[in-house]
Amino acid sequence: MSFEFAVKVGPRGFRIAAPWRLPIFQLEALYSGYPKPEAAIPDHSVRLEAPSFARRFLRPAVAINGDYTIADAAPLPLSMGLLAAEMGMNLQIALGERDYLLLHAATVEKGGKALILTGESGSGKSTMSAVLMSQGWRLLGDEFALIDPVSGLIHPFPRPISLKNAGVEALMPMVKDSRFGPLLKETPKGDLRHLSPDAASITAMDEPAEPALLLFPAFGHSEATRPVGQGEVFVRLTQASTNYTALGERGFTALTSLVRSIPAHAIDYPDTKTGVKLVEQLWADYA
Repeated sequence: MSFEFAVKVGPRGFRIAAPWRLPIFQLEALYSGYPKPEAAIPDHSVRLEAPSFARRFLRPAVAINGDYTIADAAPLPLSMGLLAAEMGMNLQIALGERDYLLLHAATVEKGGKALILTGESGSGKSTMSAVLMSQGWRLLGDEFALIDPVSGLIHPFPRPISLKNAGVEALMPMVKDSRFGPLLKETPKGDLRHLSPDAASITAMDEPAEPALLLFPAFGHSEATRPVGQGEVFVRLTQASTNYTALGERGFTALTSLVRSIPAHAIDYPDTKTGVKLVEQLWADYA
C-alpha cells in the first residue's frame, strides 16, 4: 500500500491504507481535528484495494478489506473511495467489537446525559443528531452507540456524520462548509456528504455520558409521539445491535439494564424543525 492514514476515535484507533492518494487525502481533511492512535498498533485496520491489478488504473475500483470483511461485497468506484473507507471502519467495529455493546444509533449529550436515536436507515437519526449538535449538544456518535456493559455509560465514538440526500441541504445553512466532506453522488445510499463533528465533540470524546432517553424517530410522517413499552424496546434494540449475540450474557445484562433504566418514545415528524421540537419537549420531561 502506497498511502496510509491513522486516526483515534473515542476508545479505538484505526489504520487505513490504499494504493491511491485520493481517499487518504479526503480522510485527512475530514479527520483533521482528530488525534492519532496512542498505540503503535491500531485496534483496527482497513485496506482499500483494487479487485484486480488492471482495476487499479483502468476504471479504478475499490474493494474493502481488513481484519473483518464481507464476502462478495461489490467494489465501489474510486470516486467513492472515502465512502469505502468509512464503510470499512464501520465493518471493523460492527464485526470486531467485544468490549462494548453496540447499538446502531446516533447519540448526543447535554449536561452529562445522553439521548439515543435509533431506527431504520432513512428514519432521520443522522440529520437529527447533526442539527442538535449545531444547537449546542455534544455529538457522541452517528453510527454506533458504545455501551459499557459494566457501568452502563455510553462512550463517545464521534466519527463524521453521514448525511444523505435532503439531510445535506438541511445542514448546509447551519454549519461552515469547511466541515463538509466532498459530495458523493449516486452512491448505494443516494447522494451523500460527511459532516465533521464540531471541535467540542472531538475534544471531549474520552468523556462518557449516562443514557437518559431513547427515541425511535420516523421522518416524513404526521406529527405524533407515543411511549414504547419495554418488551418492544428490547426486541428493537436486539435488532439494532451487531454484537448482542456475540457478547452472550454480558450483552443480555447490559441491554436489559438499559431498557429498564430509561424511558423510550417513538416520534413521527414531517420536517426537521418539528422533529427538534418533539425532541426538546421529551428531553425536558425526562432528562
